Amino acid sequence: MSVSNMISDLRTASPTILPSMLMCDFANLADEVERLEDAGVTALHLDVMDGVFVPNFTYGMLLVAAIRKITELPLDVHLMMVNPEKYISAFAEAGASVITIHAEAVEDPIPVVQDIRKFGCAAGIAINPLTPVEVILPALPYVDLVLVMSVPAGFGGQSFDSSVLQKFEQIRSAPGGEKVLLEIDGGINVDTIGVATESGAQLLVAGSAIFKYDDYAVAISNMMSQVKCNS
Repeated sequence: MSVSNMISDLRTASPTILPSMLMCDFANLADEVERLEDAGVTALHLDVMDGVFVPNFTYGMLLVAAIRKITELPLDVHLMMVNPEKYISAFAEAGASVITIHAEAVEDPIPVVQDIRKFGCAAGIAINPLTPVEVILPALPYVDLVLVMSVPAGFGGQSFDSSVLQKFEQIRSAPGGEKVLLEIDGGINVDTIGVATESGAQLLVAGSAIFKYDDYAVAISNMMSQVKCNS
């Protein structure tokens, strides 16, 4: 699928929940992915942490490649790492559909997101809760999505920070911001998904709110029942 078609499909499906694979049972990866597909998810979110940019350490391109072998769903790969430009080609070759870098991790994000697109992936840029939107405004015309962290990057299960929701309107009203997909990650559950979508979030990353339940379809349906679109 082309990048433009994939982004169009995600836009059409939005608001939509992207399960964070960080919380899944890696000993039964194929079964986990199958259960999520049966639940009707539109994409999977993969958090890559290097132990440097964030204090936690997770998986790399080998796991991205393993997941790509067992699903055709878009893989939304979130790089929480320093020097992400060194690894764009490797993650693209591993099967990433979207590669998102952190604005805080690079001096100038524009060449990096241009490289992401050169390797055939959609490009995203992420900001932590304390990072102002102004930091990413020059990059908006070059990206396909913006990921607003509602918790500091690095660990799952943190509390939702509603103060970041004002950033969506700032992004939308900026040059280039009218076309990007708006994603949020951190603390998304039945209690927070309503205000997040009402504020403009289109892609909603959820981890424990899905994986702590036996029935993923029910967990996702319960969250979607609380969605409040802003348009």
